Amino acid sequence: MANAARGEIEANLDGKQWILCLTLGSLASLETRLDAKNLSELASRFSSGKLSASDLLKIIHAGLSGGGHTLSLEEVSQMRVEGGVSGYVSIAAKLLEATFSPNPELNSDG
Repeated sequence: MANAARGEIEANLDGKQWILCLTLGSLASLETRLDAKNLSELASRFSSGKLSASDLLKIIHAGLSGGGHTLSLEEVSQMRVEGGVSGYVSIAAKLLEATFSPNPELNSDG
């Protein structure tokens, strides 16, 4: 089961439930793969709403990697998702939101 406090999400890829998480290491890998200079540039790219199919693939691959799964980019590219392209977009959006949105549970004054 995914731990939202750690930025994890669950996604159904190829009929199997997977845990995805963008860890610091997987974000560093995304910076390199997407030729971004820093996290701010990466976040700006994601928030632009102009992600390519290649971007979606790299985001989902990084999330799987951060979730502890050792799949190649090629293996991830062959995975099927219910809903087609909108299914991939939904997974990437949930993963990015879990990673970059503030978590109110972690910002308590108590």
